[in-house]
Amino acid sequence: MKLTDIVMRSFRVAKVFKDQNSDRINSVDFSSNGDTLVSSSDDDSIVIYDCQEGKPKRTLFSKKYGVDLIRYTHAANTVVYSSNKIDDTIRYLSLHDNKYIRYFHGHTKKVVSLSMSPVDDTFLSGSLDKTIRYWDLRSPNCQGVMHLQGRPVASFDPEGLIFAAGINSEMIKLYDLRSFDKGPFTTFRLQPDRDCDWTGLKFSADGKMILISTNGAVIRLIDAFTGTPQQTFMGHTNTKGLVLEASFSPDSQFVLAGSQDSKVHVWNAENGSKTSVLESKHGGPVQCVQFNPKYMMLATTSNDMEFWLPTIEE
Repeated sequence: MKLTDIVMRSFRVAKVFKDQNSDRINSVDFSSNGDTLVSSSDDDSIVIYDCQEGKPKRTLFSKKYGVDLIRYTHAANTVVYSSNKIDDTIRYLSLHDNKYIRYFHGHTKKVVSLSMSPVDDTFLSGSLDKTIRYWDLRSPNCQGVMHLQGRPVASFDPEGLIFAAGINSEMIKLYDLRSFDKGPFTTFRLQPDRDCDWTGLKFSADGKMILISTNGAVIRLIDAFTGTPQQTFMGHTNTKGLVLEASFSPDSQFVLAGSQDSKVHVWNAENGSKTSVLESKHGGPVQCVQFNPKYMMLATTSNDMEFWLPTIEE
């Protein structure tokens, strides 16, 4: 089944999970094989969902430190996540036996960006302490630190060879992982947004585009090789400065984002046109929006989790 405008418009909420969380679900991540989804919430819980059976599998808790920005590692039974209470340490957790494998100390303020390498055991973290840190899961010691002028967002490219760092909500620097201590090999300066900050950075699966989400009413799409602005997606509401996730579809054709009014907006990445506005059953802002990398399903969150499926087959 291929994703087309008609298929995208046909997505409907298939399952609602209301009883798993008592507070906002702040991040989600699909396993690379698409079989499971993990979520972190402001109620300190980690919930693992079975995507094939469409049901929650397990709930774990991180009561003392809180949990945010949860990410699968390459093993589908381990995750890394940032803390939102007590300290700013990143924790490496085995979901299998609910035990910490390692702690990553170094950030002195809230971690606002976490990106796992698609090819190995390294990951990037960005913090309000104005640093981006490069880590290896096998070592508690930071492998490299970059000092910046402002709030960072960072992400690996799909091949894990370079990473992009968004700085001060106005420029993107690209670094080669083999020589990132030598500085960026290219810098893109973008027209700054006066009324919002960048909150997320994602490469498309084909590596050709970079999606920049903000805490305002715009989402930007730029060419990953030249930095040329390609699209500005608007129409969703975000008047409260919320961190609403924007994501690509797995084929890079569409961009999806949540909205303050419980809707999910879908745009065509190539021409920027609005493909659809999907009605969720969420009672609040749609915080997270992600497409399953292997199956034709969508997950969205507010204080609850919703699984979406297409209702027609092309």
